[in-house]
Amino acid sequence: MALEIVNPTKTLAWGKLTAHFEEVKQTSMKEMFAIDKERVEKFHIKWQDFVIDYSKNKITEETIKLLLELANEVGLDKAIKDYFSGENINQTENRAVLHTALRSNESDVVKFEGKNIIPEIFEVKKKIEKFTNEIIDGGRKGYTSKVFTDVVNIGIGGSDLGPAMVVEALQYYGNHLNIHFVSNVDGDHVNEVLKKINPETTLFVIVSKTFTTQETLSNAETIKKWFLKSAKQEDITKHFVAVSTNIKNVTQFGIAEENIFPMWDWVGGRFSLWSAVGLSISLAVGFDNFNKLLKGANQMDIHFKETSFDKNIPVVLALLSIWYNNFFGAETEALIPYTQYLQKLAPYLQQGIMESNGKSVGRDGKLVNYQTGTIIWGEPGTNSQHAFFQLIHQGTKLIPTDFIGFKKSLHGDKNHHDKLMSNFFAQTEALLMGKTKEQVKAEFEKAKIIGEKADSLLPFKIFEGDKPTNTLLIEKLTPESLGSLIALYEHKIFVQGIIWNIFSYDQWGVELGKQLANSILEELNTGNLNTHDSSTNFLLRKYIE
Repeated sequence: MALEIVNPTKTLAWGKLTAHFEEVKQTSMKEMFAIDKERVEKFHIKWQDFVIDYSKNKITEETIKLLLELANEVGLDKAIKDYFSGENINQTENRAVLHTALRSNESDVVKFEGKNIIPEIFEVKKKIEKFTNEIIDGGRKGYTSKVFTDVVNIGIGGSDLGPAMVVEALQYYGNHLNIHFVSNVDGDHVNEVLKKINPETTLFVIVSKTFTTQETLSNAETIKKWFLKSAKQEDITKHFVAVSTNIKNVTQFGIAEENIFPMWDWVGGRFSLWSAVGLSISLAVGFDNFNKLLKGANQMDIHFKETSFDKNIPVVLALLSIWYNNFFGAETEALIPYTQYLQKLAPYLQQGIMESNGKSVGRDGKLVNYQTGTIIWGEPGTNSQHAFFQLIHQGTKLIPTDFIGFKKSLHGDKNHHDKLMSNFFAQTEALLMGKTKEQVKAEFEKAKIIGEKADSLLPFKIFEGDKPTNTLLIEKLTPESLGSLIALYEHKIFVQGIIWNIFSYDQWGVELGKQLANSILEELNTGNLNTHDSSTNFLLRKYIE
């Protein structure tokens, strides 16, 4: 069953939003707050231990009403049903998109091609649990009978970014295992990791759905050669496991079939951390915590699937993003988590968001005539305040920003946490309110800055304010809350793709560079250069020299 093809710019709601934008674009948020004393009550959502305050946005009740009309007009409700029911919504690859099934309950029924896939998912989960416990408890040992101390995850893209982000985020819940990640085909990357580990006590997890990815296999072969300098060929079976669908290639590599953790075509790479791709997460924090991560995501799935759009967190955040991208012309969004644990969240979501919605062809096969996709970037606060916040505060670009904070710190240092969170709240207030000419003059008077010096400094000290932000305030960073947070942004991606009338779950743009790289690699190996553009020919000659 095909997704409905609706050019959003041809809808009645889009026309109304265009007219409405002209009415409100010059109205400041400060004016909006002054006019409506109930604004925060109207523009926030409380869900479990999440509070989402979206009142600091350039919106009115009419804006939200029209955005919801747009969601209804493009058939979002039916699209969500198709998303969860196993329809082939990834139509260019003729695949379902069922990463949500990976975090379903065991009693649920999710059918793919007429078959309930939940038992199969839980069979793999039980295998992950058993393997995780054996490694952590020391029941499974290396070739010299020593317990494992290190794990190296070998993968790229979704086989690296998701697990690496979650392992970093949940390190507070970790154990004695040191987890390392090798992704880049750059030989310096893998060799720096090899310097830190002992072959006798290291487990290697190769993650590649097809077991043909150049970067992953190059790194795996380099590591295997390094390992065999100390061990024998038969010892590979104790130290190497794989997450893949290609049993033939994996066993040819030397990995025993019982050490292969399967995955499925209906799981896209960038949404695969919930599958056996998350094996390194399970090893890092224990299977119970990995399972809690899945449960947290499942709770957000239920919220997204069952909640009316006006109180639906992923829907509301997606609609606000459409509002800024397509009407205000904002091209980027910043994500600022106020916890160092989430320092890899923005890079992770860059893949999820930009690989999914970086499309210029609609579902009808025609070029779109409107902006799709947003550029995602960010770093943790307060580090980012001392880096790029100047651009957000006083630059010429409109940059909607999500602030993500937690009420409780994990280590319980209230003094530090209060300082961190005071910045969290202050920044969104400063971005909203700015600083007026009168306020600056009052500060000058207090500091006894007068005359020509005051006049010359004045324009540089004024902050326009009126910069939009969403505030996500969460009780505590736990496996459950992290699972919910990741799923929230996954569903936001989906909603935007539906409204923009694009296929979010293929990534053909990734393939072209790979194909050309393989061709050029062969030329470098043989020394016989084919005809390229003049710039590439020039650079290749310089490299060969």
